Amino acid sequence: MSVHAPASPEVVGLFRELLGEDAVLADPRDLERYAHDDAEWAPYATPLAVVLPGTEAEVAAVVREASARGIRVVPRGSGTGLSGGANAVVGCIVLSLERMTAVLEVHADERYAVAEAGVLNDVLRATVAKHGLWYPPDPASSAISTIGGNAATNAGGICCVKYGVTRDYILGMTVVLADGSVVKLGRRTAKGVAGYDLTGLMVGSEGTLGVIVDVTVRLLPLAHRERRAVVGSFASLTAAGEAVAAVSRAGIIPSALELVDSVCLRAVDAWQDLGLPHDADTLLLAQVDEPGATGEALADGIRAAMEGAGALRVDTAADAAEVDRLFLARRLAYPSLERLGPVLTEDICVPRGAVPEMLARIQRAAADHDVTIANIAHAGDGNLHPLIIAPEADDAAKARAKAAFDRIVDDCLALGGTTTGEHGVGLLKLPGASVELGARVVAMHRAVKDALDPAGILNPGKAFPG
Repeated sequence: MSVHAPASPEVVGLFRELLGEDAVLADPRDLERYAHDDAEWAPYATPLAVVLPGTEAEVAAVVREASARGIRVVPRGSGTGLSGGANAVVGCIVLSLERMTAVLEVHADERYAVAEAGVLNDVLRATVAKHGLWYPPDPASSAISTIGGNAATNAGGICCVKYGVTRDYILGMTVVLADGSVVKLGRRTAKGVAGYDLTGLMVGSEGTLGVIVDVTVRLLPLAHRERRAVVGSFASLTAAGEAVAAVSRAGIIPSALELVDSVCLRAVDAWQDLGLPHDADTLLLAQVDEPGATGEALADGIRAAMEGAGALRVDTAADAAEVDRLFLARRLAYPSLERLGPVLTEDICVPRGAVPEMLARIQRAAADHDVTIANIAHAGDGNLHPLIIAPEADDAAKARAKAAFDRIVDDCLALGGTTTGEHGVGLLKLPGASVELGARVVAMHRAVKDALDPAGILNPGKAFPG
């Protein structure tokens, strides 16, 4: 569902006077392109204009002017979100940080970097690698998603089962508040507990409390990691889920443990011809990165867990190119499926021990609602991504897909899970978040929002139930 309207000449003129002609987009094609992120299933409107500031001072000036005139502001990175968190609302400008692409500082001795919000995740990783450092969070969209967007949604990723999510690496940030004032939050030291954790509050707030213009990230040494992959083939989703639970029970923490089902494998191979195996229902891709004998022992332990769970076959790979090829299939699963039709993407997270049962419930939801559901997952931390595919222009199929989506959220909560593990609440997860959080906690969210954005201009209607 969308609301279409032309650009506002008054708003376009106002911000062009402030920033210059090329920093404000008004062409209908641009307005449509920026009107939503990858969650086209969520409602969106045509923005009054798209504004492209290039500096912290310009972001502050835009927000200050919007605040003074009661214009809503929807911050945006590169639009790779999957929950509607960057979808335009009626009466808004979309404020894109895509031109703020400088890595401002890399401090090798103290192991931190400062990056503007528009820096792509992979660009940051490549930049710090030149200094022998590593930024671990790696969402599947790392080649095209921005570090500011990663911070705004508290993005996860493939290696987060061992190394943690974005919040675990954000030391500080610069934020433009709703009145256009600029604050520096956090620290650059290894430790620090002065005041409330306002940096942590901003991480995952989806642009509802402030506009993140740069982040200071903690880094790890790049050296002393030897990657080994263990790949298990399984006859069913639930058997693969049992292997995930077995790895957890064995006390092994892999650096990645990813699930990809046969629907995804076929879609990726049809697009990229990677030579992926087609003789199994589900693949489980594990990786360890400890060096030497320790890494070998962990890989052997994962192999034993997979075999004990009934794997049809277990293979290992230590060649870096082969490991990358296998995990590329996981990263390409979502765009490959998009080629088959509109995809409604889930992002539930359950306790690791509940993974087999949740996968079984997903299969039942697919059968009961007569929809195709492909499955990928950060299975090692219980973060599952059922991908519900509906044929183009088939309203009945879309209605069944939405019913399956809601049922999967309900099943997740019934198993002690959460409605979103890494994509954020945005718009799509508002009903589930309302049930999960409860009225008193929602009121706490509202109190924080009202304190920092009393006029409600920053990304209204997103991130928590209103």
